[in-house]
Amino acid sequence: MADIAIFDVDGTLVDSNYQHALAWYRAFRRYDITLPLWRIHRALGMGGDQLVGAVAGDRVEEEHGDDLRDAWLEEFDPLLPEVAPIEGARDLLVEVKRRGFRLVLASSGEERIVKAFLELFDGEALADAWTTSADAEHSKPATDLVETAVQKVGGGSGVIVGDATWDCIAAGKLGFPTITVQTGGFSPDELRESGAIKVYDSLVELRENLDDTPLRAAD
Repeated sequence: MADIAIFDVDGTLVDSNYQHALAWYRAFRRYDITLPLWRIHRALGMGGDQLVGAVAGDRVEEEHGDDLRDAWLEEFDPLLPEVAPIEGARDLLVEVKRRGFRLVLASSGEERIVKAFLELFDGEALADAWTTSADAEHSKPATDLVETAVQKVGGGSGVIVGDATWDCIAAGKLGFPTITVQTGGFSPDELRESGAIKVYDSLVELRENLDDTPLRAAD
């Protein structure tokens, strides 16, 4: 049984995906690259190190990758105050902690942005640890962040809670089960095909059904 609960932050605990997509869209437009917003949205869950090449190709990554990531940050900053916690986020985390899990909040975002998100649901007080872009060389679907999350609480076996196929892929590489919510815009079939063992409509529904998941009680 698992004893670590690793929660993705963006799109799972805070409703930030559409702000991220719009910021990336505007960043690409600075370099005369116009991408459909839906395509950018489908890549969210990856970090910026992976997303540029995934949506625009290796050539764009080679020529403009770092500049695009800087531009994204400039475009996202004005949108940051619009981000809100997803309904039920804090109540779910409190309940998971009550059941004995060590809690890690995982993000590949800039530290100041991650901290702003955690403030929305008192995440720093609730979590045993959290991650930022400084904690991993590669973001999801690479396993770096998940491995770092486990190491930060002294090792063990984890359960991942996320909103995107990339969460499932990264967890699957390590043999960790993934529980997903549909707040990331992926369909239940897509999430299951990527490895999710449970798919819920919301964090509230997940909390109401914890006994049916690996989060029923810590080892």
